[in-house]
Amino acid sequence: MSLDVSPKLLAEAQHGSIREADFVDTVRTSLPYAYDLVAGLAAELHDGTAEFTDNQTPPPSEKERGQLLRALASDAIRGSLERHFGVALAFQNCHRVAAFRPTARDGETFAKFTSLRSQVLNQSPEFRDC
Repeated sequence: MSLDVSPKLLAEAQHGSIREADFVDTVRTSLPYAYDLVAGLAAELHDGTAEFTDNQTPPPSEKERGQLLRALASDAIRGSLERHFGVALAFQNCHRVAAFRPTARDGETFAKFTSLRSQVLNQSPEFRDC
């Protein structure tokens, strides 16, 4: 299971829409490694002038790697994190997450980071089964 959904949030979802803030809080408590990683990248991006910030450090264990993969593979989770932190996320391999300013999606740096070429160049044997 990706998220530990409270009975209250589940009941709200069964009866209509839910508040995105409540969903993001569920992500924060269910996937703390992924949430904290994105939060840190977003803070670093907003505090600086770089075009993007990224993480190149592998997660400490498969548990954390799983959290990261679940967060970034879900359109709902990823989109909510992007809106919550005011960033556009890009992802390579099993752990290289980058935070861009939302306006950068149409830019050259974002296109380069998410290109087929960059994905191929960022491969190594230890990432084969991650």
